[in-house]
Amino acid sequence: MNDWPQGWSDDNRGNRYGRGSASAQPEGARVMRQVRRGPAAPPGQGAYGGVPQQPSYVNGQGHDDGYDSGYNTGQVYGRPGRGGGPGGPGGGGTYEPRPAPNWRRRIKVTAITVVTALVVTTVGTYFWADSKLNREVDLSKVIDRPEAGEGTNYLIVGSDSRAGMSAEEKKKLHTGSAEGKRTDSMMILHTGDNGPTLISLPRDSDVEIPTFVGSQSGKTYKGTGRHVKLNAAYAEDGPELLVRTVEYNTGLHIDHYVEIGFAGFANIVDAVGGVEMDIPQDIKDTKSGADFKKGKQTLNGEEALAFVRTRYALAGSDLDRTKNQQKFLSALANQVATPSTILNPFKLYPTMGAGLDSLIVDKDMGLFDLADMFWSMKGVSGGEGKSMNMPISGSSGGNLVWDKTKVKTLVEQLKNDEKVTVSGN
Repeated sequence: MNDWPQGWSDDNRGNRYGRGSASAQPEGARVMRQVRRGPAAPPGQGAYGGVPQQPSYVNGQGHDDGYDSGYNTGQVYGRPGRGGGPGGPGGGGTYEPRPAPNWRRRIKVTAITVVTALVVTTVGTYFWADSKLNREVDLSKVIDRPEAGEGTNYLIVGSDSRAGMSAEEKKKLHTGSAEGKRTDSMMILHTGDNGPTLISLPRDSDVEIPTFVGSQSGKTYKGTGRHVKLNAAYAEDGPELLVRTVEYNTGLHIDHYVEIGFAGFANIVDAVGGVEMDIPQDIKDTKSGADFKKGKQTLNGEEALAFVRTRYALAGSDLDRTKNQQKFLSALANQVATPSTILNPFKLYPTMGAGLDSLIVDKDMGLFDLADMFWSMKGVSGGEGKSMNMPISGSSGGNLVWDKTKVKTLVEQLKNDEKVTVSGN
C-alpha cells in the first residue's frame, strides 16, 4: 500500500530533496548563496577521512572548482571579527593569540601617576596652608634684642580675644563681653637637640616695662622702671611689647610668636574630634563654665576652653592653671599629630583650616616652623621633653616674683641648648 498522495510514488518524486533522496541537491526555493572557503581538500582527506568531498553549490548549480560550504567537511564557522575563528572569515584555522599584559609597564605607569598626584596634592596643600597664616606680628619693631642662642624659642600666647564671636558664642563659651584683648596664658617653647622644654609664664608675673618703640605710632617710650603684671604688657601695646618685655626680663631671644584666641582654640579642638584628658580632681568653676568629674574623658571645644581657663577652683590658682594648660596643649598636639588625623583628609583639612585661620604669627613664621612647634609639643607629652613653670621666689603686691638665680641658670641652659636641670613651681 502506498502512503504517498495520489499520483505520487517513489519513481515520480524525481530528484527532489527530501527523505530518502539520492541527491544532495536542495530544492530551488531553498538554495543559498555560499561563501568561497578556499581550495577543497583532496579526495579522501576531508575532515572525516574516507568521506569523499562533496560538491559545493552556488545559485543552485553544482561545481567542483574549490567552493566548499564547510558543512560536508565538519568545519564550523568561528567567531566573526578580528581574524575570525577556525574556518571563519579571514581565519587560518586558529585564533590569533592575545598578547600577554606588560605588567612592568603597567606598574611603572601606576607608580608615576600616584607619585605625580601626591606631589601635586602636597604642593597645593602647602601653598593653600601657607596663604592662610595670619602673619601680623612684626618682630623687627622690637628693639635692643638679646643675641640668638642655639635651638629655637617660640612665645606661645593664648589671648582672651572675642573678635568675630557672636553673643550666643560668648554665652556658650563663658567668655564674657570685655572689649579689647589680653593674654590668658603665655609659654616659651624651646626646641633643640636635647628635647623640647615648655615653660609657662604666669600672667601675674612681676616684670619691668623697658624702653620700647610703639608698634603703631613708631614713637619711642622710655622705660621708667615701672613694674606691672606680665599680661599688662600685651594690653598696653600688643605682641611686640610683650616680646620686648619677655626678652628684657629673661635675656632669652624669642625667634617666633604664635597667638590663638578663644574661638579659634575651641574650633581646633572640635575639628580634631575632641581631646582625651585625665582630669586629676573634680572641678567646678562658674566663671569659666568648668564642671568636670575626676578621671579620663574626651573634651570638646567648649569643655576644653573651660578647662584651660579655670583657676578659681584650683588651690594653686594661676600656677595650677598653667600646669593644666601645658597638659592640654601637649595632648592636643599629640592628637593632631596622630596618623588618624594626618592620613585622613576629611579630618586633616578641617583641622588645618580651623587652626591656621585662628592663629596669629610673626612675619617670618613658616609652615615648617609651625610643624616643628607642634611636634615638639607632642614630644613634651610623650616624655621626650620637660614642662615647668617659671621658677617663683615669692610675691610682691599681688605679683609673682621670679627666682632670679634659677631663671639665670635656666636661660643659660636654653641658650646653649643644654639639658634643663632647673625645676619650676
